[in-house]
Amino acid sequence: MRIMYFAWLRERIGASSEEIETGAATVDALVEELRAKEPRYAAAFEDTSALRVALDQEEAAFDAPLAGVREVAFFPPVTGG
Repeated sequence: MRIMYFAWLRERIGASSEEIETGAATVDALVEELRAKEPRYAAAFEDTSALRVALDQEEAAFDAPLAGVREVAFFPPVTGG
């Protein structure tokens, strides 16, 4: 599965994307796996209320299932300006 990180998430994790193997059934479970990887992931995913997620380029909820998903993108909410 391809995981993509945008904006300050990319900066905290130090990568814009990575390929991982996961047994996570939902986005929430994937986030828990990522938090456990390293402190930089734990810091990046400390407050998921400040994040949005897209599965295969469609916005989704954190309780969404990952079955069949090929790409997960994490990003902060878009603001106007």
